[in-house]
Amino acid sequence: MNDSSWGAPPQAGYWVPSDRGPVQGAAPAGPAYDAHNAQQTRPMPIVPDVPAYGGDQDDDRGAARLGGPLFRDDTPQTSSYGTPEGTSYRTAQQNPEPMPDAPQPAPAPQKKSAGRDLGAAIGVGVGLGAVIIASLFVVKAVFVGVIAVAVVVGLWELTSRLQERKAIKAPLVPLAVGGAAMVVAGYVRGAEGAWVAMALTALAVLVWRMTEPPEGYLKDVTAGVFAAFYIPFLATFVAMMLTADDGARRVLTFLLLAVVSDTGAYAVGWRFGRHKLAPRISPGKTREGLLGAVTFAMAAGALCLEFLIDDGTWWQGLLLGLAVAASATLGDLGESMIKRDLGIKDMGTLLPGHGGIMDRLDSLLPTAPVVWLLMVLFVGSA
Repeated sequence: MNDSSWGAPPQAGYWVPSDRGPVQGAAPAGPAYDAHNAQQTRPMPIVPDVPAYGGDQDDDRGAARLGGPLFRDDTPQTSSYGTPEGTSYRTAQQNPEPMPDAPQPAPAPQKKSAGRDLGAAIGVGVGLGAVIIASLFVVKAVFVGVIAVAVVVGLWELTSRLQERKAIKAPLVPLAVGGAAMVVAGYVRGAEGAWVAMALTALAVLVWRMTEPPEGYLKDVTAGVFAAFYIPFLATFVAMMLTADDGARRVLTFLLLAVVSDTGAYAVGWRFGRHKLAPRISPGKTREGLLGAVTFAMAAGALCLEFLIDDGTWWQGLLLGLAVAASATLGDLGESMIKRDLGIKDMGTLLPGHGGIMDRLDSLLPTAPVVWLLMVLFVGSA
């Protein structure tokens, strides 16, 4: 701005700085002054006084200031703080000017992840399968011991998570002793022995909890009875399958169908899954995965009943595979419901790539009574 414009006399609606004196040769007042000087002044809008700090508590900081440029077509000058002239430093800190978005490179396409360490999961699965097969076909009593150990570890995982997440103290000692006894009773005395052992275990839970203060008694014994039914009682049906003449092959069929169902659901759901099956319970499960589980299990069931089970036929295997796929999926969803209520992802960390024992038993436990019953109906119990 030229110095000659600073001496222009005040006009109505015109802004004139007051800190400079008159300049020699200034244009006279009125509309007829020099046109060059008229270009150096602009109309000033009437702006109400607004405190720069936004409230009565900051009124002692000085007179009102404007937070932006005076005119729309003005370019704000930068002060020594790097903020526009006329803007307080504190206001600039609280309301930083948005920076222009820099061009970002396009994100690289992400591959689907299995969510677990597949190498560890496969290694652990192969190891468990070897132990089960060896005990199953060498000495049946050893396999009963394997079932009892899995039951005790599963009870420990469940009761530990209940106490950690919900402060529910289901008594582990009577559950572990009664659970192991339940499996042995099912193998030795059949369904009658399993029911008697279940009743005695529930009674032991009620009595054991009486040794502690009464606060929380009802929820503790309720959780204990639930755990006794959910883990050891359902596991006794595997032991009862083993008592038949071809019991080892029945148990092998049961395990194969459960594993094949789970594998089919995983493979098809991971590759083609688009529609959620139960998003509020298990967001990872899809309807396509369920279809894969049914297809794989029915095919495996037809082969197993035709070639492994005495007097079995392929169409019975189709029905058995369909039932296994349904029960295994429901068992998996039930376990997911429990884990969501507890706010955990896995029941334990004992098996790398799998989680805990209960994370492997979730589909097997409710499937065991289904397979036992259909085997009895199709080929008898002997």
